[in-house]
Amino acid sequence: MGISSRPPAVNTRASHQLSPQARGRELAAQGKKLWTELGSVKSAAAELMAQYPDVPSLQAYRYAAGLSQDQAAARYNDVTGNQTSLGGTSVNAWESWARRRGLGSPPPMSGLLILCAAYGRGPLGVAEENISPTELIAEAYERLPIEDQLALKTFTEEKVSCGGPAPVTPHEHDATRSEFPASHDRADQIGPEFALAVPTVEYGNPEIDVFTLPNPQPGRLIDLTWDTFGYGVERLSQQIKNLGKRLDMDICFGVNEAGLVMATFLASSRFSRCRIGYLRCNKVRDGIDLDDTSFYPVAKDAPTIVICDFEVKHADVIGYLARQLRERYPKAELYFAVFGAMTKDRRLDVENFDDLTGATIMRAAEFEAIFIAATMSPPGIEPPLELR
Repeated sequence: MGISSRPPAVNTRASHQLSPQARGRELAAQGKKLWTELGSVKSAAAELMAQYPDVPSLQAYRYAAGLSQDQAAARYNDVTGNQTSLGGTSVNAWESWARRRGLGSPPPMSGLLILCAAYGRGPLGVAEENISPTELIAEAYERLPIEDQLALKTFTEEKVSCGGPAPVTPHEHDATRSEFPASHDRADQIGPEFALAVPTVEYGNPEIDVFTLPNPQPGRLIDLTWDTFGYGVERLSQQIKNLGKRLDMDICFGVNEAGLVMATFLASSRFSRCRIGYLRCNKVRDGIDLDDTSFYPVAKDAPTIVICDFEVKHADVIGYLARQLRERYPKAELYFAVFGAMTKDRRLDVENFDDLTGATIMRAAEFEAIFIAATMSPPGIEPPLELR
């Protein structure tokens, strides 16, 4: 559903100066007003997230339903026929988890399904809008326990295969509203291309050509074909070639298996078959840890290193890896090549590097230069054969 005229937003700076409770009341009131104008919880939630990038989707959907945390808990219990006694503190813990790593606790799969029904009723409690659980936790999907990730993926796939409506997120950029045929040609997955200025070396070329990955089924991961994956690696290779200076890499590190495949191709095609390293990441309670099977090639002093990763979202994975490599290789020059970068807004052809969710993380890592093949929307992308 499109918006002919966007309602005036509440002043963001003034909103941040309010107490959390007052800001919550203000946003819930704005969400209810948006729902009245747009007739959709999804549309209202998308509009709120566009206006307030710090509000996670789990919280935006509650605001779009015009509910406080206590009211959301009461609606939750009502959906279960009052066979549960959820309180507002649980809703707060789930939203805190969605907002920032290390806070709160993730909602269980069962809780997500009940919230979908609760928020789908809208502010008046009488609507029956279909909301996907992956839409509720889009930007925090990768922080769910792996069991819940698999359950969520299976649930979504079964729902679509049984003829249920695929989740639709409003206000997608024009490129993301395209219809895609069932064939697996590269052109099926790749959307419009655009130029993006990224951090780079002194006197280097800051503009790179990036392609978009429109999601024909919002709320579901995009399963990339080998054609798309290969096209992305080719794009990274071309960006490196056109940096403005020759890069003589000592080591090309791959992050997990998908990154290792990227590193192997780039090392061969662009870096004269330099040494290849491997960083295997394991999820732990408060982040990630490097597995003992990771491989660190011997290198000269102050080596030049490129880290190849499949995607960058909200989590500071690449910052952690950069710190680990700098400890192991003092005075190393680090470069970063990533296949997919998630955008903050629904628009994929972003105007600025800082419109990417991982921009702050990548800047803080102080790379010599950054290369990005494609942009994507939540919940993200899957490599061919689900390489990990």
